[in-house]
Amino acid sequence: MTGLRLGPLLRYVDWESGGSATVWVEADRPCTAEVRCADGAKGASPTFRIEGHHYALVPVTGLTPGTATEYEVLLDGHRVWPLEDSPFPASTIRMPDVPSPGVTVSFGSCRWSSAPADEHDPIGPDALDTLAAKLAAEPDAVRPDVLLLLGDQVYADATSKATKEWIATRRDLSEPPGAEVSDYEEYTRLYDESWLDPEVRWLLSTVPSCMIFDDHDVIDDWNTSASWLAEMRTTPWWQKRVLSALMSYWVYQHLGNLSPAALESDELYAAVRATDDGTDRLRRFAEEADTDPACVRWSYRRDFGRTRLLMVDTRAGRVLEEQRRSMLDQDEARWLRDQALAGRGSYDHLLIGTSLPWLLPPLIHDAESWNAALCRGERGERWARFGENLRRRADLEHWAAFPASFEKLAALIAEVGSGEDAPATVCVLSGDVHHAYVAEPEWPDAAQPDSRVLQLTCSPVHNSIPRSIQLGFTFGWSRVGRRLGHALARHGRVRRSAVNWGRTGGPWFGNQLMTLMLRGRSANLRLDQAQVVGAGADARARLVAADERELTASRDPSHSGG
Repeated sequence: MTGLRLGPLLRYVDWESGGSATVWVEADRPCTAEVRCADGAKGASPTFRIEGHHYALVPVTGLTPGTATEYEVLLDGHRVWPLEDSPFPASTIRMPDVPSPGVTVSFGSCRWSSAPADEHDPIGPDALDTLAAKLAAEPDAVRPDVLLLLGDQVYADATSKATKEWIATRRDLSEPPGAEVSDYEEYTRLYDESWLDPEVRWLLSTVPSCMIFDDHDVIDDWNTSASWLAEMRTTPWWQKRVLSALMSYWVYQHLGNLSPAALESDELYAAVRATDDGTDRLRRFAEEADTDPACVRWSYRRDFGRTRLLMVDTRAGRVLEEQRRSMLDQDEARWLRDQALAGRGSYDHLLIGTSLPWLLPPLIHDAESWNAALCRGERGERWARFGENLRRRADLEHWAAFPASFEKLAALIAEVGSGEDAPATVCVLSGDVHHAYVAEPEWPDAAQPDSRVLQLTCSPVHNSIPRSIQLGFTFGWSRVGRRLGHALARHGRVRRSAVNWGRTGGPWFGNQLMTLMLRGRSANLRLDQAQVVGAGADARARLVAADERELTASRDPSHSGG
């Protein structure tokens, strides 16, 4: 009898016209996967095969806007979801009204898989687990309409004890890459470990999700610089690693980001499904994507009623040559601009999802800009060698380390946010840096945008940060930190940025999620932290609100002070 290996994940839900959704599953053998809803909506799809694994992305049609319907999953006619004796409520597909009055978006990044239930978790409760427990226990609680996972969904370079032991049964850990992930099969283990967590499994089955990768989905500091990449390509294990990373990302994360119409026209998806085994075809695609990143677009757009999301790839498509270094290649930058400006006036809120923060603590921003200047030779060859070494050791590879891209994004945001058709808010949503904060920019030498512009950074979902780095991030916002940053910028002959910014919230440390509630032209933000409340037998993980604020009120005139 065919079994459900992983999933289901509710991925795409149609906000434009209503009536359709997609559900991702992995089965343990070839079969036909079917989704049946209580209201009669349904869909079916045969599985496709990659590296001995069997997957299906089931398009569900006939859903009614403005309703929620329970669903079940069948494999070759046998019901496999919901699980027998499940403690969770039935999984549902909630369709928005068309037109929708608003959307609730929760987001975060950086999630180590949770410790087994019978083990102590040294980094505290998982924010996704805690959200799932809350929604399961409180049916009337406000639930996200969509969950944005902004990178580091799995850690290929920091495996758990259990995964290390499993890898050791396959190969010699004394040979590179050691206990890190080596191939596609080992990537499947990471997703099993993360998505079979009972709470997360139920949550992802009933709340739609959008995803994008960051570095740890492949390796720490992925695509930091041209010399980094050249060095990695000389190692005997890198090629298998990066191809397996791209293949597994396409299967487990990327496909579910696409609409049914986009899937229907996707040549690779069609080719993989048209053969008994799509492994070779997908591997050729991964080889092409690795050799020529411009040939594939991992970024995508979603419209949730009058809220537009542009999820931007800030890892795979970088231009790494020092003299024309860019976070986005030319085509990707053009795509971002076109999507942001398309249909001006048709959306009230613009969300730019980028795993890496655009606005960092000012000291860190200036340090990265200074480092980029050294690396491109502003202070000579000796300083360039020092800069490259520092860049790798200190992870200096955010937007600030690509100064031209930083300024282009600033200019695009100002353009989008100005004029009669400007949205109420332009929010850059990010993670990566293992803490949360709110920052707001101003353009000192130009008219201020009409939109409220914010950098909203939230991470980790479930990870840790050393106390020393916490102090460093906090110091980075201070006046003394700013002055030190200005000194570094002067040494690097860094051109003054078009924007200044300051922190208006945070920093907050801990496992956490941010939630945006967007209704009409109003926007509200809440930061929830996963904390253990109570003691002894009464101790429970709870989501505790660390901050709540209205975002469409007037800006704080003192925000630039840090």
